[in-house]
Amino acid sequence: MRSDRLTRWSRRPLPAAAAATLLAAVIVPITAPAGAAQNVQCSVDYRVTNEWNDGFGAEVSLTNEGSTPLNGWSLTWTYPDGQRITQAWNSQVTQSGSVVTARNVSWNGTVAPGGSATFGFNAAKSGANTAPTDFAVNGAACGDLGEPPVDERTIVSDRSSLSVRQGQSASFALSLAAAPQDDVTVALTRTAGTANLSLETSSLNFDADNWNTGRSVTVTSADSGASPGTAIFTATADGYAPAVITVREIGAAQSDYEAAFLEQYEKIKDPASGYFREVDGLLVPYHSVETLIVEAPDHGHQTTSEAYSYYLWLEAAYARITEDWEPFNRAWESLETFIVPGSEDQPTNAAYDPGSPATYAGESPTPTDYPSPLNPDVPVGEDPLGGELSATYGDSDVYGMAWLLDVDNVYGFGFCGDGSSDEPVFMNSYQRGSNESVWETVPHPSCETFDFGGENGYLDLFTGDEQYSEQWRYTAAPDADARVVQVAYLAKTWAEEQGQGDVIADTVADAVKMGDYLRYAMYDKYFKEIGDCTDPISCPAGSGKNSSHYLLSWYYSWGGALASAEYPWAFRIGGSGVHQGYQNPMAAWALSEAEGMAPQSPTAQQDWAESLDRQLEFIQWLQAPEGGIAGGATNNWEGRYAEPPTNSATFYGLYYDWQPVWNDPPSNRWFGFQAWGMERIAQLYDVTGDERAGEIVSKWVDWAIANTQLGADGDFAVPSDLDWSGQPDDWNPDDPGDNSGLSVEVLNHTQDVGVTASYVKTLLHYAAESGDAEAQATGEALLDALLANQTDIGIAIPESRADYERFDDAYDPGTDQGLYIPEGWTGTMPNGDVIDSDSTFTSIRSFYEDDPDWPQVQAYLDGGEPPTFTYHRFWAQAEIATALALHAELFGAAE
Repeated sequence: MRSDRLTRWSRRPLPAAAAATLLAAVIVPITAPAGAAQNVQCSVDYRVTNEWNDGFGAEVSLTNEGSTPLNGWSLTWTYPDGQRITQAWNSQVTQSGSVVTARNVSWNGTVAPGGSATFGFNAAKSGANTAPTDFAVNGAACGDLGEPPVDERTIVSDRSSLSVRQGQSASFALSLAAAPQDDVTVALTRTAGTANLSLETSSLNFDADNWNTGRSVTVTSADSGASPGTAIFTATADGYAPAVITVREIGAAQSDYEAAFLEQYEKIKDPASGYFREVDGLLVPYHSVETLIVEAPDHGHQTTSEAYSYYLWLEAAYARITEDWEPFNRAWESLETFIVPGSEDQPTNAAYDPGSPATYAGESPTPTDYPSPLNPDVPVGEDPLGGELSATYGDSDVYGMAWLLDVDNVYGFGFCGDGSSDEPVFMNSYQRGSNESVWETVPHPSCETFDFGGENGYLDLFTGDEQYSEQWRYTAAPDADARVVQVAYLAKTWAEEQGQGDVIADTVADAVKMGDYLRYAMYDKYFKEIGDCTDPISCPAGSGKNSSHYLLSWYYSWGGALASAEYPWAFRIGGSGVHQGYQNPMAAWALSEAEGMAPQSPTAQQDWAESLDRQLEFIQWLQAPEGGIAGGATNNWEGRYAEPPTNSATFYGLYYDWQPVWNDPPSNRWFGFQAWGMERIAQLYDVTGDERAGEIVSKWVDWAIANTQLGADGDFAVPSDLDWSGQPDDWNPDDPGDNSGLSVEVLNHTQDVGVTASYVKTLLHYAAESGDAEAQATGEALLDALLANQTDIGIAIPESRADYERFDDAYDPGTDQGLYIPEGWTGTMPNGDVIDSDSTFTSIRSFYEDDPDWPQVQAYLDGGEPPTFTYHRFWAQAEIATALALHAELFGAAE
């Protein structure tokens, strides 16, 4: 484990208070099962160590009083006076209503006989602070649980959590993990929480014939008029590890869509669903549950900064409903721990010179033109942010998310070449121009130590140099960092409405700091002046902020030499290519105008105010008469400051590009970028009433609805591929044109559930502010259609993948497609896969052939039909959940 991650579990100081240091102590003896192979005698020491008017600090010690080690523990209790945990250390503490669950972290899960595990926390209170007494370990009530279980002797529940509306019932199912030798009686009890939730049966009998048949257990909520509560139910049997189910009440006034949100949330967070990996007590979201999936990431158990931004949004929406902000803070802790490079991950930033930010290397449209030589003779501009950020935050680190993480270390790069790391590992893939599709990438580590690849690692596949240095480098996806800011604003608003703004204040401040560094996305790649940049030599180097386009580009990047370098160095680059789907005027508004969200750097708030206006102008410039938003623009044609096509339309000196940055497939063909971008503009309109945003959204909504198909029984279709012709008028802010020469056509339709949810959010925000009944009705109809396509772990629809024919594509000069490796270049992947000019996508990823879904792909490659998969992408499932929560927020009461 790396040093910065170790320190995250050290005890944090309690806030100052004038009260006595020891106000309460409760010692409760407990007998409980701690795992699948032991029975443990325990005691719990709960002590309030510090107390002030509206809060307190406490320390809890769990002692193993038995004769065998305790391997893994989960301690629960119920607060009688509405106390709420706000911060914890040395344990994973979550709270649902009045029920608190504290779980071990990686280093204190094993408690030897006579040993203790101690953790602490801060909590909020109002009035009384009665200590809890109903402690339970691993969900089991105190008492004798009989003989210890043996192999596979476990009670299995199909749900770890469940929601039930007040006055109604819901059910879960129990079974055994293996056939019993004798009949087994499973007892069912409520071990914590509200008495308003009850079971209709107290026991189930299993035998050798029915052990693996799920037996339904009904939970009923009393229609008592009380506030919704939570209870924990535990299924136990002599000699068996228990099953624990958390049941939450849904208030009678809560809408059906809010209930659906909670159900979707429970599915996503259920460990059995497979959306997360737990690492050091923190949850890391996968790109998808399924491993065999190729799109922007080339494996399902990678993750992206995009997924993390949606993880944060999911937890913010949950907290708005439940007032439980601990999971939101935990999501941020995971984000900061794993996908924001720490100081030791970017060790030579102190050598960075803002006056010479990077050495120029021109891009090229096709991978066959690589490696691209470094050219120190091309003038580059000055970085106006480097000194300001260092002075503001007291260090030289960049605080942004790297876009790609190998969560399970599938490739085996490890951390800085160690190859065996069990932690998530920074990596990258795209590196060779606008026509390098995912099928043509060579995955490589973000920390290059030459341990894998060829003689120079992977560097000489990408850049040409006389001598190569061991180095680190990261690329940020600005739309994800901006979404983090957008979510932080929502979370801040909701928490403050609940009187809990202080609970997430640190997380919000960190998100704002990320927004401060996000300004690197506003700059030309090499900090050259914006406008008339058609030759790398003659295009003037920028100074001050004349190299800023004030838009969100496709990326920004930073890197440097490893700490062991004799001559340390570091670089930073911005991004010249700007895509409409990455713009986030909502985030720009939050950072420039929302109270308490101005970044600390002296010029940041003004930069974001400029960006807010520039982004709205940009989208207006790109809007076709039909309503769709065209691709974008660039200051750096083809990535090498080439001459753009004759008579290219311009926007403040940027040249129009209908498919900016990414051409295989065209980057603005996907309707998802329309829905993503418009959702943010619609939210801005909803929150602020901005008329410019309203006019853009109104036109777009009419176009999208006209191209939406709604049927019965979950049948629906939204736009998929788009075709663009013409170009917009040259931008004149004083006299915008009508773009009569620009047009968009919807080529086909899709049932992409994530894109549909993004589209729904646009419709709902627009309807809430404008009162447009058709927009609301269409949004609701699409939500209902999504809910009609539920799976056991989410909402998904089968999809055919004809593009999987490219798994075995070798490079074909005739089509210029396939994995290109220069003739004579050889190397190996960490698992021994050979990299050479005969390589294919699969041959350097041979692990795919061991995937359980591979036979379907192989059958297709052998001449069969395209395979069909039902994918559960994390971002899509979270987007569906938050769309359901948005409807409940905007339109309220039960349906």
